[in-house]
Amino acid sequence: MKVAVLVLLCVGAALSAEVYTSKYDNIDVDKILSNDRILTQYIKCLMEEGNCTNEGKELKKTLPDALASGCTKCSEKQKAQTEKVLRHLSKNRPRDWNRLKNKYDPKGEYSKKYEKEAKAISA
Repeated sequence: MKVAVLVLLCVGAALSAEVYTSKYDNIDVDKILSNDRILTQYIKCLMEEGNCTNEGKELKKTLPDALASGCTKCSEKQKAQTEKVLRHLSKNRPRDWNRLKNKYDPKGEYSKKYEKEAKAISA
């Protein structure tokens, strides 16, 4: 499930030596999630089905590393935004969520890890 969360959390996040850039941390994630047209464009970008904004390009470049590293280079704000995106996509856009998972987590390893962490937090 981390995949979808990272989708908008890391929007535009570029790799640095130890942490992702905070350049895009002030993007209004709620505005993106509430606008189907904009959210669809980000999803199309990640799925390589449409054009990407600069933020989308950076996200697409950073996403695999963020997933593999468990978002260890993410700030607390990026992690919180990631969780928000994850909840939104899995609840409101399950088809897109599944497509993103199939592309970025085909073996389900990241999804399983996130689900375990989410259960531990809510317990």
